Formats: sequence, C-alpha cells, structure tokens
Amino acid sequence: MAFGVWAPGAGRVDLVLGTGDDVRTIPLQRTDDPRPGWWSPPPDAAAAQVEGARYAFSVDGGDPTPDPRTPWQPDGVHAASAVLDTSAFAWTDAGWSGRDARGAVFYEMHVGTFTPEGTFDAAIGRLGHLVDLGVDVVEVLPVSAFDGRWGWGYDGVAPYAVHQPYGGPHAFARFVDACHARGLAVALDCVYNHMGPSGNYLSRFGPYFTDKHDTPWGQAVNLDDDGSQEVRRWIVDNALRWFREFHVDALRLDAVHALVDDSEVHVLAQLADETAALAAQLGRPLSLVAESDLNDPVMVTATGAGGLGMTAQWDDDVHHALHATLTGERQGYYGDFGSLEVLATTLTEAFWHAGRFSTFRGEEWGERVDRGSVSGHRFLGYLQTHDQVGNRAVGDRIGALLSPGRLAAGAALYLTGPFTPMVFMGEEWNASTPWQFFTDFPDPELGKAVSEGRRGEFGQHGWNAEDVPDPQDPATRERSVLRWEELERGPHAAALSWYRALIALRRTEPDLRDGDLSAVAVDTGAGSGEGDEGWLVVRRGRFRVVVNLGPEREVLLDAPAARVVLAGTDAGPGGAELTAQGVRLGGTGAAIVELA
Repeated sequence: MAFGVWAPGAGRVDLVLGTGDDVRTIPLQRTDDPRPGWWSPPPDAAAAQVEGARYAFSVDGGDPTPDPRTPWQPDGVHAASAVLDTSAFAWTDAGWSGRDARGAVFYEMHVGTFTPEGTFDAAIGRLGHLVDLGVDVVEVLPVSAFDGRWGWGYDGVAPYAVHQPYGGPHAFARFVDACHARGLAVALDCVYNHMGPSGNYLSRFGPYFTDKHDTPWGQAVNLDDDGSQEVRRWIVDNALRWFREFHVDALRLDAVHALVDDSEVHVLAQLADETAALAAQLGRPLSLVAESDLNDPVMVTATGAGGLGMTAQWDDDVHHALHATLTGERQGYYGDFGSLEVLATTLTEAFWHAGRFSTFRGEEWGERVDRGSVSGHRFLGYLQTHDQVGNRAVGDRIGALLSPGRLAAGAALYLTGPFTPMVFMGEEWNASTPWQFFTDFPDPELGKAVSEGRRGEFGQHGWNAEDVPDPQDPATRERSVLRWEELERGPHAAALSWYRALIALRRTEPDLRDGDLSAVAVDTGAGSGEGDEGWLVVRRGRFRVVVNLGPEREVLLDAPAARVVLAGTDAGPGGAELTAQGVRLGGTGAAIVELA
C-alpha cells in the first residue's frame, strides 16, 4: 500500500512529505487494512505518489523515519524514502523463460569490487566474459541499502531498497535485463536473519525483533513471537518482490540456520510454498538457495514431505574438504577435514559431518543424505566463496596458497562433480587480488569499533594487528577490486583456459554434470612419503577425474582408457599421458580421462 505503514503499538502516525523547508505532514488513519496494525493515508495523498518524491513516517511525534518497506533510499539510509514506480522499468526480456538453479553453473559476484567503478552499469560491460566462461547464473551479493558507500552488503538495513552507490533500483533492473539478454539468470543474495548496526529504525514501528531467541548478531528477527505474522509477511513479500518486480530468477538466503522459528510452519516453508505459487503464475522457474550449516537434507526436502522446500543449499563441507586437502590447513573447522578419505566421502555423500562426530563442534552433527533419492544438484559445491576468502585475516585467495597444479585439481573436482558448481569472481583466472573485509561507516565511533574488533579478533589467533587490513581504510576496498588486465597474462590466462575447458566439458558431457550421488565412486591411494599426499580417482560414468597430489606418478584405472581429454598439472598443459594400465601425471594436478 503506497504511503501505508504497519505500526501496531502507535497512538499516532504521520506521513511526512518532502524534505528541508518544503515539508508537509499528513495524519494517517489506523484502518487495520490490509491487516491489523496498519495505518493508511487519506485519498488526497495519492497525488504525492510521484517517482522520486521523498516521504517518511513519524511515529507518536518522533523523528521522521524511512519506510520499513522503503523501495528507494537515494540520499542514504538515514534520509527520507523515495517513491519508486517499478512498473515503468523498460524491460526487454519478454522472451526470457527462466533457469532452474539445480545443476547450473553459478558465479558469485560482488558488484562493488567486480569493476573499479563498482556499479551495475559497469558490471554489464563484463557480462560477455561470464558468457564465454560458461556461466548460467550470476549470483549477486546483497544489494540492500546500507550505511556508507562500500561494504560487503551484509549490513543492509533497508531490504526493499537497492544500494544507491551501485546505481540504485533502476540500474539493478537494467543489469537483470542485460543478463537475461545474454542468457544469464540472476540470483540475489538476501539477508533476513539480521539487520546492520547503522540505519536500522525498524523497532520504531513495531516488534520486528525479539529477545525470545539469541543470534550471533544480537536480537533475533521476530518469526514466532507477538506480531510475528506481519514480520514474516515483510520478509516473504520482499522475496516475492524481487521475483515479480525485478525479474530475478533465484534468491540466495543468507545463514538460514539463524532464522530461529518455532512456529507450526517455518518461515522458509512458507516462503517456499508462496514462491512455488508465484512461479506457476509467472510461468518460469523460481529458485531458493539456502546457506545452512545444519547439514540436514530437510532443507531441500519438499514442504509436502515435511521439509523446508529449498531448491538447493550451499555445501560448505565440499569446500572444507577441498581446501584442507589441497592446502594442508587444519585450524578451526578444517580440523575435521584434510584426508583423502574425508574428501572421497564428501564427494559421494554431499556432507562429511552428517551423522558423524564433529571435533570442531564437539558433537554428532547433521543427517545423512539418501544418495538414491536426493540429487547432488541440490547442493552447491565450490572451491572459494566470499565468506571463505573474505573471512581470512588478509583475504587471501586459495590460489595464493597453491601451485597451479593443485588449483587445477581443486577446480576439476568440483566443476566435474555431482553438485551445482559455483565460481567466486576472479577465481577463474586465479586473480592476484585478495578479497578483504571492508566497510565505510560514516559514524567515526562505529568505524573505530569495527576496525578494532576485526584486528582484535585475528590478534587472538596470533596475527599482528598491523598486518590485518583496516576495514575502514579505503585502500582495503581498492585492493579487493578485480584487475581485469590480468586476463591475458601468462599464468592467469592459463588458469582461465582451464576453467573454460572444464565448464565446457561439463556442459557437453552428461556424465560430468550428472547429479546422481549413488553413481559416484571414488578410489584413493596413499602417498609415498613427505610432501606426497597421494592420489584420487572419481568415477563419473565413462570418465575418470584423476587427481595427483604428489610427484610424477602412474595412477591405475579400473578400466582401459581411450584418451586424456584434459590435463592440468604443475608440469604444464598436456602433463598427462595414457599408460597400459592407467594414466601418468607429470606432477601435481588433474586429468580428465575418457574410458575406451
């Protein structure tokens, strides 16, 4: 409802139109329409509903406050909201039929560091690269308005508004339209489990938060306490709006394990059912991809079967198993990973921890996946993500820790595996740039607290404070911007060629994109000594993905081979050859072999 607002406990709500000296105040009436607690404007207020017109609400005589459903914050998150007419967007994608997320190739993008300009319009100029790479879905990190110019986007405070420094809502619509014109679907990362620390005024209006549950970010979003039905509506309506008004194809839902909900119907199940209904109405697939650390297939089980109905979920166990095996790191949650046996289990069962004891957590964790009935495409597999890079002390990518052959091996394992693969921006050319944690809070006290908190956190793990980048320093964001000039340079060009070849092979060979977990088998072999972590062979139909983590060696195969389709090792391209009983790899790396 235009100029309507939910404020169930208010005795008075005024609509404040305009800014500066040109302001008029219109009292709202409590109409309990469309639901209890709603306030509505008089009919003559409709004349003010002009694109770009500024408005705010005053609750019980308090300061003018942005709309909890504000569609546009052109002047920042502390300023008035602006009227937005999404029906006037100039769409050209009438022929777009959508894209199911399952089995697609995802590409995780942060708009603010994807290009030096850090805008949607600049990103449009690089979409050709993603098409050439073989991407199917561009997953955009959160775009909800937050305080400051730069940030990761997880401190958003206005979920309905697109961050203005990225170009605002009009630019985002242009971006989605341009993606569809190139055959690319768009997934949007949405954060419903918490709000940021600056510009969050929701509590002025009603019980958006509750002390009934605890979260790592403080008060929990109110999903099951008094007033929760309207808060749930606020979340679900927001999600559906991205699908309907911005033509988005999928949503990635951040840290859903923090959406604590003891209601009879979990908010995720409610969202899943309403998304399915909208997909039927629009005539195109709409997907929900959850980030969850619960390791429980209930997340991707249909709501009719007692599940939460997500299309797919992120699978950090795949990342942890790959990372620990390739790098040798064992700190924190990597302590449960690192062996070839754990990697083999993860590649065939999706989760390592499911039904097993987790040393890191100190308890048995998760539930096992029924390999015969749950497709691997329900789980996103990856070698890197914004979290797994950016939450390292200096934001170093895995390519900075590995030889070219080991990086090639990691890419081969997840891009030809049974999962839905996701590439983190720049990974495909082994970008030299880190991706560091950066913020731009204008409030000096908040900025200082963030900087000191970040350095203090890693200081507890042995890092010198001066070695941890200051999130508030503009140079930290600048260091994280991709350098597109690297694409054509030696080792970067070689890495890009490897990624393109792997994705193209996956696209053309059904055996290498098959999501049947029960059809995947893995053979492993121990190394010969120090520095030799052994070898691994993944059986994928008529193909074998052979990984060598030691010096030059022959790896025996279970059947005669016809050819080496691709090879990437520390010995360079072509560093593998067939032998009478298998394949010889000229050092650390991987080869894709087709059986005779």
